[in-house]
Amino acid sequence: MVMKSRKFYTQIINHCYQRSADGGVLFYTTSDHLVYFTMYCILAKKYGIQVFALCHMPDHVHDAVSAKRLDNLVEFKREVNSRYAKEYNRFYGIKGQLFESPFGSAPKYGDKRARSVLVYIGNNPVDRLLVTYAEEYRWNYLAYAVTPNPFSEKIVIRRSSKALRTAVKVVKAQHKAGLPLNFTLLKNITKDLKASELQQFTDFVISTYNVIDYHAAVRFFDTYADMLTSMHATTGSEHDLNEVFVGKSDKPYAHMISIVLKYTHLKDIHQILTMDDDEKWELFLLLRKKTNVMAEQIMKFLHMKK
Repeated sequence: MVMKSRKFYTQIINHCYQRSADGGVLFYTTSDHLVYFTMYCILAKKYGIQVFALCHMPDHVHDAVSAKRLDNLVEFKREVNSRYAKEYNRFYGIKGQLFESPFGSAPKYGDKRARSVLVYIGNNPVDRLLVTYAEEYRWNYLAYAVTPNPFSEKIVIRRSSKALRTAVKVVKAQHKAGLPLNFTLLKNITKDLKASELQQFTDFVISTYNVIDYHAAVRFFDTYADMLTSMHATTGSEHDLNEVFVGKSDKPYAHMISIVLKYTHLKDIHQILTMDDDEKWELFLLLRKKTNVMAEQIMKFLHMKK
């Protein structure tokens, strides 16, 4: 349903912001990111959405997009969130709403405001101390503007393992059929990949599905180098969306994953999602003992109610 109060201008960049429903972590693993990204890209094509920027953070998503009609944008967001939530819940054995509704959005009329929000989105991981420079973060997709494999060696099929060749073949078939990747498929085709091959595979999936219009984004800065220079020099600004952070950094989430997997019987970090309150409390105490992470951030990580 279209919100009457939502501001929108045809073919103007809209900064959209999507939080998790309970404020907890959304993306724990590479698979979480890839399933969301491939769904997002497939549906952007379906609804005629032009994507200027996209960034997944552990507990929320930013993007800068334009659409011909508000209905297209709203339906695009609705279907991305709905399909991802259904797949996520089915695979990890949970129920309930995954994303906060409605999503936030604000039109950015004029080149200055467009530049500012593109810098803001690109620099979200810098602000949260995940990387030093925006292009070092995989999940804002900036590095893919200049190379299809920024975080790995190029895949050479004739020199690749059978497992990697098979994984590449499956991804190509899914993409050609207009289908996103799902968790079961990803698990099956990546289980025999080595660590270096997983990096190659991840780059391959992103570059294959990627619909971000880098040329349109760069136009606001003249060149890609100028865009990065702007991001290195400032964090940008966002006055229309009230972004609330817990803690000074998002680095603790990765650290907590390693602690939980090291000191418990869990094989998959997503098993915390199906734990009862008592089990989560035990993990909370473990993380308080083994880390310096603030209590509220641990609660976000474990999806604990205050």
